[in-house]
Amino acid sequence: MRTKLIDWPTFIGSVILLLAVTLPLIFFPETGKALVGMANEYMTSNFGILYLALGLGAFGFLIYVAFSKNGHIKLGDEDEEPEFNNFSWAAMLFAAGIGSSILYWSVIEWVYYYEGPPFGLTPESTEAIQWSTAYGMFHWGPIAWAIYALPALPIAYFYYVRRISVLKVSEAVRPILGDRSDGPLGKVIDILFIFGLLGGAGTTLALGTPMIAEGISELTGIPVSLGMKAVIMLVCTVIFAVSSYAGLNKGIKLLSDLNIWLALGILTFVFVFGPTRFILETTFNGIGIVMDNFFRMATWMEPFGDFGGFTSTGFPESWTVFYWAWWLVYAPFVGLFVARISRGRTIRGMIIGTMVYGTFGCVLFFGVLGNYGLYLHLSGTFDVISYMATYGPAPTIIAIISQLPFGSAVVGVFTVLAIIFLATTFDSSSYILASVTQKHVEDEPLVWNRLFWAFALSIMPLTLMFLGGLETLQTASIVGGFPLIFIMILLGWSFMRVSSSDIRAQDEYESPTIHIQYRKKKRTPFDVLKDKAD
Repeated sequence: MRTKLIDWPTFIGSVILLLAVTLPLIFFPETGKALVGMANEYMTSNFGILYLALGLGAFGFLIYVAFSKNGHIKLGDEDEEPEFNNFSWAAMLFAAGIGSSILYWSVIEWVYYYEGPPFGLTPESTEAIQWSTAYGMFHWGPIAWAIYALPALPIAYFYYVRRISVLKVSEAVRPILGDRSDGPLGKVIDILFIFGLLGGAGTTLALGTPMIAEGISELTGIPVSLGMKAVIMLVCTVIFAVSSYAGLNKGIKLLSDLNIWLALGILTFVFVFGPTRFILETTFNGIGIVMDNFFRMATWMEPFGDFGGFTSTGFPESWTVFYWAWWLVYAPFVGLFVARISRGRTIRGMIIGTMVYGTFGCVLFFGVLGNYGLYLHLSGTFDVISYMATYGPAPTIIAIISQLPFGSAVVGVFTVLAIIFLATTFDSSSYILASVTQKHVEDEPLVWNRLFWAFALSIMPLTLMFLGGLETLQTASIVGGFPLIFIMILLGWSFMRVSSSDIRAQDEYESPTIHIQYRKKKRTPFDVLKDKAD
């Protein structure tokens, strides 16, 4: 039976954990929200340095791997071409890793930095303006994509080089954990990954759905309501369920390509018909600020607190630590997905491509959309801060977009783009969740398994949206994702241990005497290691 392919302990354990967290939030929302909030504050305040150290460590580690011998390893046969061209590959990894959240934050994140700047600067000052144009690029830049790319290394290596048809985080740490990967510890690792992804998906829905609802309201005049949000969520669910059902090549790839073309179209329109010079100069200036202060931003904490004349702002915990924790929750999923679509590429190509394409895409969004909103405010064309204080973030985003020429048409395209962005994230998520809950994946996960997770990704967030607990689920997933810090270290260690051993075997195999001996026996470099083990 096909159900024998399912890893039932992981499948059922994930559902039980999700219910164990969400049911108390449904029946005891206030108490649950308070407890989760306290846990989150405790984690970010006391262990924030671990998140920052992980981010900077992942960035440095990946740069090292990319330019080491390990980076030359081909994911597949030596003469194999990449399964997807660069455009489709970049489109899929960007859409999966970012989703509609980029449309939300790129437009208004500068407002938060402008009013609550880092380093104890005066709010709404000239210095605050400078940093507000840069910090979004930093938080969505190279470190974020390094955190995403790290899990892809061992997963892709085992899947395409070692030919082990298992797409699981627990399988990727087998060189370190050994047979414990098959036991309770391995199941816990996979379940924590699934729970984090489900909670992170809740965040994406929490941000994307109200924004889409405001766009539809702007176009139709229908007031935003819970009913409208529920319909939007269900429509998005159907879209990504159909895409997931169609599979990687026919569904996810096509939807991601369409998504990127629409995104490039709207960014080009804003750049050309908006304040072009201001956008160009401010973006360039913001990039310079990030490059000049990269390590300061990556390591900035507030160790002196509220003594010795210092005043704690809470900025690192509220923003950088939170973002690194958010990327960490999503990292195994994006890593699994990047690994799955990277057949035919080298390790170096996968690392550099993920970090460069991902960062470049985010810089475009923050540079164009964010600086357009900033221009409206500074020029007095539209008081973004007052409007946001009165109506909230989602209406402000649509109000900013509607200031463009042909405002209604642009809002329409922007809303469609948000829907597709949401769908591309979720079809990729359901594909990977189905892969993780199977014992092995030869080509693609089972259809019914993909569809189950497509609807599971929306049912819980939909329920919590009506009860006002969606943000609490997102916070709970970040708290629950704390062990992923140590799992990420295991993943990097696992990759280096296995790939370096195989490189040594390859070097030994290619020595004249050994090469002739093994070539006659039609054996591979990996047989060298097996012989040594025996």
